[in-house]
Amino acid sequence: MSSLSRELVFLILQFLDEEKFKESVHRLEQESGFFFNMKYFEEKVIGGEWDEVEKYLSGFTKVDDNRYSMKIFFEIRKQKYLEALDKHDRAKAVDLLVKDLKVFSTFNEELYKEITQLLTLDNFRENEQLSKYGDTKSARSIMLMELKKLIEANPLFREKLVFPTLKASRLRTLINQSLNWQHQLCKNPRPNPDIKTLFVDHTCTPPSGPRPGTASVPIAAVPKAGPTYAPLGAHGPFPPPPGVANPNALAGWMANAVASSAIQPAVVTSSSVALPPNQAVSVLKHPRAMSDYQTADSESLMKRLRPNPHGEEVTYPAPIPQVTWSLDDLPRAVACSLAQGSNVTSMDFHPSHHTLLLVGLANGDVSLWEVGIRERLVTKPFKSNTAKEPSIPTTRVAWSPDGSLIGVAFSKNLFQLHAFQAPNELRQVLEIDAHTGAVNDIAFSNPNKQLCVVTCGDDKLIKVWDLNGQRLYVFEGHDAPVYSILPHHKENIQFIFSTSLDGKIKAWLYDNMGSRVDYEAPGRWCTTMLYSADGSRLFSCGTSKEGDSFLVEWNESEGAIKRTYTGFRKKSNGVVQFDTAQNRFLAAGEDNQIKFWDFDNTNMLTSTEADGALPSLPRLRFNKEGNLLAVTTVDNGVKILANADGLRLLRSFGGRSFEAFRPHPYEASPIKASGAPPVASMSPSIGKVEHLERTSPARPSPILNGGDPSARVVVEKPKFADVADKLKPWESADIVNPQQCRVITVPETPDSGHKVGRLLYTNSGVGLLALTSNGVQRHWKWTRNEQNPSGKATASVVPQHWQPNSGNVMANDLSGNNPEEAVPCIALSKNDSYVMSACGGKVSLFNMMTFKVMTTFMPPPPASTYLAFHPQDNNIIAIGMDDSTIHIYNVRVDEVKTKLKGHQKRITGLAFSNALNILVSSGADAQLCVWNTDSWEKKKTILIQLPPGKPAVGDTRVQFNSDQSCLLVVHETQLAIYDAAKMERIYQWVPQDALSAPISYATYSCNSQLVFASFCDGNIGVFDAENLRLRCRIAPSAYASAPVNSNAPVYPNVLAAHPQEPTQFAIGLTDGVVKVVEPLESDKKWGPSLPIENGVSNGRQMPPVAAAGTSQPSDQIQR
Repeated sequence: MSSLSRELVFLILQFLDEEKFKESVHRLEQESGFFFNMKYFEEKVIGGEWDEVEKYLSGFTKVDDNRYSMKIFFEIRKQKYLEALDKHDRAKAVDLLVKDLKVFSTFNEELYKEITQLLTLDNFRENEQLSKYGDTKSARSIMLMELKKLIEANPLFREKLVFPTLKASRLRTLINQSLNWQHQLCKNPRPNPDIKTLFVDHTCTPPSGPRPGTASVPIAAVPKAGPTYAPLGAHGPFPPPPGVANPNALAGWMANAVASSAIQPAVVTSSSVALPPNQAVSVLKHPRAMSDYQTADSESLMKRLRPNPHGEEVTYPAPIPQVTWSLDDLPRAVACSLAQGSNVTSMDFHPSHHTLLLVGLANGDVSLWEVGIRERLVTKPFKSNTAKEPSIPTTRVAWSPDGSLIGVAFSKNLFQLHAFQAPNELRQVLEIDAHTGAVNDIAFSNPNKQLCVVTCGDDKLIKVWDLNGQRLYVFEGHDAPVYSILPHHKENIQFIFSTSLDGKIKAWLYDNMGSRVDYEAPGRWCTTMLYSADGSRLFSCGTSKEGDSFLVEWNESEGAIKRTYTGFRKKSNGVVQFDTAQNRFLAAGEDNQIKFWDFDNTNMLTSTEADGALPSLPRLRFNKEGNLLAVTTVDNGVKILANADGLRLLRSFGGRSFEAFRPHPYEASPIKASGAPPVASMSPSIGKVEHLERTSPARPSPILNGGDPSARVVVEKPKFADVADKLKPWESADIVNPQQCRVITVPETPDSGHKVGRLLYTNSGVGLLALTSNGVQRHWKWTRNEQNPSGKATASVVPQHWQPNSGNVMANDLSGNNPEEAVPCIALSKNDSYVMSACGGKVSLFNMMTFKVMTTFMPPPPASTYLAFHPQDNNIIAIGMDDSTIHIYNVRVDEVKTKLKGHQKRITGLAFSNALNILVSSGADAQLCVWNTDSWEKKKTILIQLPPGKPAVGDTRVQFNSDQSCLLVVHETQLAIYDAAKMERIYQWVPQDALSAPISYATYSCNSQLVFASFCDGNIGVFDAENLRLRCRIAPSAYASAPVNSNAPVYPNVLAAHPQEPTQFAIGLTDGVVKVVEPLESDKKWGPSLPIENGVSNGRQMPPVAAAGTSQPSDQIQR
């Protein structure tokens, strides 16, 4: 229900209360769930009207909604039970115990047993805990105090305990105002009209002759509404309007309406603005809004966003005088290219310095470029005071209106503000943990002439912050993650548009009255909205889940689409980006091109490929003059396109360079290679850089894969042979005894001894789940205490084996199969509420609190072999099957949407990439398939290259890194890193030396900086994820107990990385034992740090895998 419909309910409640329809008032309160009348609730509780108490509560919450609700219903039903016992009505007490209180036994079996035992007592006060129970009246009063506290603390009752402040008879007043307005529209208004009905619109019938046709009334002829409105009686006289015409009649009506509202003063003031005559006429022609009722203060805004349900004529603004232009006005010539070094996620030009480009990157860094001299002025690496991750991708960067601040939103929780001071200083001034999940957009606004930051996120909220980090507003009403926001103002009215992933567009004023607009965007998925530079025209661009793109202009007066632009050729694999320029042009990136439109022509004007190298969906951004256009490239760079004016602007910089922008350590003379140890030779320079990081924003870019392609350092690189002669190669560390690391063994359970087939941490990081070969899932939890204040999983404290009081066990269906031959599979929902698993039989969905089976599906044959939740919809599951197919299954409707066929043997791995809109599957046939998640069509098949003579068999597993730029591929013969966008292999490692056994399992650490790998001889390797260099080997003697005589070898069959601690992992052994492993507290890392020389990681060269097609080390370093 929209916010305006909600407000209408409050007006009806006020009307019913004033008319003394008391029962109707409370029924509407309960049925709508908008206002919880605490006074009425108190009366019923004190009166012991328990059925009415529960019925009234049912409109707001149910027993199992949350712990507060459960406690509320428990207290009420317990009181009913005690009162029945006090009256010695055993039959009623037993009935209450069985029907009302039984539901709580699931959550606290012991308490239910204790309540049941009260039946055996002659007087329940003999129970020590009930010894102070007085009479019924006092007991109800004490309980009522507890209930009020629970209700006030219950989030489901938030903003429902206070009735909004309304003037008396507000609904009558609005009706009277409407009738006044209708009377003003009469062609022949009578001085004293006779209002006999509200069922139809009022018109004054002329004394004789036919009824006049509808006609536009000149604004000067509209009579002025009366300054006050008398209460409307059943058929009372309608107050006569004054006879003097007033050209500002509508504005006067608005002023009167605003004066009677109880909305925030700041918004009220901004609403009381005279409207231009042509806008007033438009409103008079279309008096009905998107919702038929709305608050007075938003009328001036809402009249621009109204659908046209009645098919009436649409009045468009007067045409703008045509200005002569040509295609040469479009920035299409490639002026320069900027090498960024990491995937560009967002760009924004400075509002007044038109060649200053701000760039946000997938590695969390923010760069500032002076396009005029092709110079990167500063790079601000990601640094957070709250996040544990070393980097979090940016989602959006934006300049403040005056260009003094930049806002940076990140894909996890945070946004930051940085102060900019010319020429090249960026200084972080604020960091806020703003949203749960990604912060999807950030913008600046000026409500009440106060500069604020507006953010939106995956938690479906929009929030407004002042520059001190104080939260001013929270706008709640979207039912899906909020994708974009657009703050704007019209006639001093400040408002915000927002779009969400379910295709909804909403508009908000800076108050707490909810959204004023609620309608659907074309495509009903990802949509962004932009105004033209002068704020007069509104556009949106969006892409549907099916890949269809929509670029449209909106008619604000009607809330309807004015025109739809054509020219999108094919279905997109992602979301099309767009921008506006010069109050004349639109541009969108699609099909490896930039396409242009004129505002007033739906046909595409032209397009450009910008000399090639554009991605399929390039990002783009005009500068404020519209003479420069920044577009992203496939090689992690940016191209600057320009028109003639833009080229002249860039040439005006001549040969100037901003030497002041260069960090001084970078201006040193060329660094010569020497025979001194690399760390010693580099330490002075590193010291200077570290000092520079603290005092200046001009920080050097991080060195990736041994080299920074954008660094402006003149380096004479030594040959590797020379280095090997003079320097001792960097060696990995060996951990061979328990004193060199921290290890705990989780408690054994009655079904211990079965091989651990799958192992994972809960997403909260407080528990472990193990699925063993007998189909049983075991769950361990760490508790918060003095030894473990965080309550997170740790190798310092032994966890508890957790099981509900009911004694339920999460046991999978085995369907008569041999469990030792079955392939176990498991997946956990994002909120840790449900776990889905299978072990040769049906797939079972378990409730993590009760261990109850919620449902089963997919009975064999074929058996399920791998499970993965869709990243955007927990109801969609990808299920790999034993017959080599992949089923895309909708749990909610119990339906297989599609079957994917491409493998030759069973599916052994599935990995979704939300950023790339792909699903990567791996199979026991040693091949990878890439699927488009919009169309579910296969895009590519990749055969992993195996050693000569090795058959194409063996489980292959896949996993994306945290920013989904790389894919880890694991096979018993190798570890490999692939470029996720191109699906080309970058690095490969093959078992060798002390780690020569087949690989049993491998996974990224939570921050994707490390790869943990286990081997079939019991060894564990810790690798640098950037280049697969071995950092550390952990021998079985470091974590295993004394060997037990057994025919079968014991080794880690599976391995899991902690979701928040980058150095912690857990292993599940073939003998059923589960262990948690961490480095020593004093070390806090695995292995020695990689030394740096001349910008090159001085580690051991990559293993020789030329036979597998891997590039040579020097090529890898220069990648």
